[in-house]
Amino acid sequence: MIRPLQKLATSIAAVGVFSLVLTGCGAGDPNAASGATDAGGEQLTIGVSVYDMSSFVTQGKEGIDAYAAANNVKILWNSANLDVNTQANQVDQFVNQGVDAILVNPVQAGSLQPQVAAAKAAGIPFVDVNASLKNDDLDGSVQPDDVAAGAQEAQMMMDKLGGKGNVVILQGPLGGSGEIDRGAGIDSVLAQYPDVKVLAKDTANWKRDEAVNKMNNWISAFGADIDGVISQNDDMGLGALQALKEAGITDVPIVGIDGIEDGLNAVKNGDFIGTSLQHGTVEMAAGLAVAIKLAKGEDIDAKPVYMMPAITTENVEDAMKNVVTEREAFLDRLPTLIDENLASGNVAYEGLPGQEQ
Repeated sequence: MIRPLQKLATSIAAVGVFSLVLTGCGAGDPNAASGATDAGGEQLTIGVSVYDMSSFVTQGKEGIDAYAAANNVKILWNSANLDVNTQANQVDQFVNQGVDAILVNPVQAGSLQPQVAAAKAAGIPFVDVNASLKNDDLDGSVQPDDVAAGAQEAQMMMDKLGGKGNVVILQGPLGGSGEIDRGAGIDSVLAQYPDVKVLAKDTANWKRDEAVNKMNNWISAFGADIDGVISQNDDMGLGALQALKEAGITDVPIVGIDGIEDGLNAVKNGDFIGTSLQHGTVEMAAGLAVAIKLAKGEDIDAKPVYMMPAITTENVEDAMKNVVTEREAFLDRLPTLIDENLASGNVAYEGLPGQEQ
């Protein structure tokens, strides 16, 4: 959306004040990338609020920064630290500053309804990415098929266990769309295996350290009865792995989701049986691209779905190139890749074997 010059001038002045306020209160320093403008030649400002600085989001920020730099977009970056009220305040400030678009990776699926309404009234495009706000008034949405990812990891575990045994499940923050949808996918698969028992499931809030403590509790409670760990993300799976190793247990299979660097390494060395690649660098950059194009009034598919490829020992080396070993080269070509993916409709494409653009 191209904003009037007078309103843009006011917004730019206010953003300067906003930057100082954020730096002082510790809500997150705005990161300005020099360089995309709208059709009138004016630099766009996009407000971004994420649920927390997890490994996935940290990876995603690199993608956002790379795409913003290539398109001369100014990014105001904030982390809500898993607090709904903090995120609501951040988005309120974005609306008050009259940014050109808002991109949110939400803390909870049912949150920010007043903020979405306020942005709509102000004519500011609002896009969610990675986790859904479950709001019909959003202008755009770039979401993974978390149900499919949950089903995919559960099936990996069932194949490993031969469809029988006892599992524990590490969940994301309760009430978040990732936890809800991945959980639904896991449940749909486990329901097909009557010889499988879920000994326990609980949240570790996507965090590795919380998963260590949770897994320690389960080891104390169930010990050798645990046959497998289904983790709704890699970080929590890695926490479970640490707890198991510290307890001297080395034969319990673990499966995760996201394909962060440590998760891919765990697949490579056999500590994980697999993961599903939700490459934050690609997914969150795609969310930013949708927000920018909506701000410019371009005609695009504003709600593409990110389909995660399964990563096993057979293709982990290829995934490692884009995530780790050849990352700088990947970031260099990322802006072009993102635009090509939006045009093709496959926003998860990054040239891995088996992927089709």
